[in-house]
Amino acid sequence: TFYCFVRLCLDKILLQCVLQSRTLSGADAINALRPFYFAVHPDFFGQHPKEREVNENSLKRLNGYLENLQKPGFRSFKPTQLTFYVREREPNSSNVQESFSASGFRAVSFTLHTRDLLSTVLDILNSCSLSTEHLQSLNVNAQPHKEAKSTVNRPIKWDKTYYSFTGFKDPEEELEQAQRMETTLISWLDDNEASAVKKLKKSLPLRKELERLKIELSHELQLSDIRWQRSWGIAHRCSQLHSLGRLVQQRPEILENVKGRTVVFTDRSGMSAAGHIMLGTMDVHHHWTKIFERLPNYYMLQKRLLLLEDRISQLLGGIQVIYTEELQPLLTLEEYYETLSSFYNKLRDSRLPFHPRSLRGLQMILESDRYAPSLHEFGHFMIPTVCDPAALQWFIFAKAQEARENLKRKEQMMITEKELIDTSTERFSLDRLYKEPSVSSAQMIDCCKRLLEESLPYLHGMHLCISHFYSVLQDGDLCIPWNWK
Repeated sequence: TFYCFVRLCLDKILLQCVLQSRTLSGADAINALRPFYFAVHPDFFGQHPKEREVNENSLKRLNGYLENLQKPGFRSFKPTQLTFYVREREPNSSNVQESFSASGFRAVSFTLHTRDLLSTVLDILNSCSLSTEHLQSLNVNAQPHKEAKSTVNRPIKWDKTYYSFTGFKDPEEELEQAQRMETTLISWLDDNEASAVKKLKKSLPLRKELERLKIELSHELQLSDIRWQRSWGIAHRCSQLHSLGRLVQQRPEILENVKGRTVVFTDRSGMSAAGHIMLGTMDVHHHWTKIFERLPNYYMLQKRLLLLEDRISQLLGGIQVIYTEELQPLLTLEEYYETLSSFYNKLRDSRLPFHPRSLRGLQMILESDRYAPSLHEFGHFMIPTVCDPAALQWFIFAKAQEARENLKRKEQMMITEKELIDTSTERFSLDRLYKEPSVSSAQMIDCCKRLLEESLPYLHGMHLCISHFYSVLQDGDLCIPWNWK
């Protein structure tokens, strides 16, 4: 009778689990996560390339997790740690565990280890401090799952001796163990090496084709370089180069003014603040043709922009105004000119008493999404366009010596980083070792030093990207966090 009773109870539990798993379909999950997607979608981070890239990669991993939950018979899973930059609506939030930026968004990290869609959706929304009230319209009872991280929603709480006697696994212990699990580099490589090798081998012919197309177009147009703003797949990049090649054949006369320039495939067409030709990947040849036709006008505007930078430099004691693609949003030439013009007019009217050439050798970049000046680890000043001139003067004077020291340290840091990348590439026989723009040089140096202490035969012939999370990209590149364990 005891075993009959046990079997009856287990059947009831299993039935309830099945019913609970059906309370939220895949379509319902997407609808329930609309506020989350709205808060983190990369398209809203166009002015913040680092944060955009983090969100893009995290969304890929989240979608994979959600897809696995919907697979029939899916049992095993591994905790997945995700980081998102969430657009902030209430900057006065009292949650001190989340880091807020002056740019109107905050960084949120959380780990998913749930086994059903409903709990996963609730974990995501709660972790990002987003409302769950809209779930009521989906006829889903969200309340019992609010503490899914720490409790298991079961009608009967069995004594521990029950699991010892029957041999069944205690779901609470399993959940606690999953929470304690921390992905290590070795264990992750063990689990993902085969998948990465398979994808890499599949991509090799396309990689060779991409290199061939890039060399041919660069030589034919006498370009300085061809780049991509975002981490599109190899097939996507080949397609873009084929499109440019067709345009060259159809309209060779419009490409006479590109000699020595860099072409960047990005989200919009125009000329960048750095003077690169931007080709929007969603634009048709007609739009690209207009950009090439306008190049002489762009070059004239670029000369005016350089003159404006020199005038700002004169007003600020000789400090050099620079634009750094890796650290700043991708601005068009027109946008950057307007920013410089506005800042110049503000400085000219304030008549700050900087001694001529007293700040020569120092550097600054202008930012439109900050409200307080700061000093970067590489030694350049990050100056908001709305900064009060008097406060700006005090800050530059107070930090000038530290800035010079940082500039000297930057040179050594860049040398050290390159040496460690070369050494690591050779030591592990990597085909390529690189980092995401959001990874600093200090983080890269720390990562490489610790890698060189390990024996990692898994990496032979691989493409390794240093990032903020673990991932295998569609073309076989391995992404590992810089602070791997």
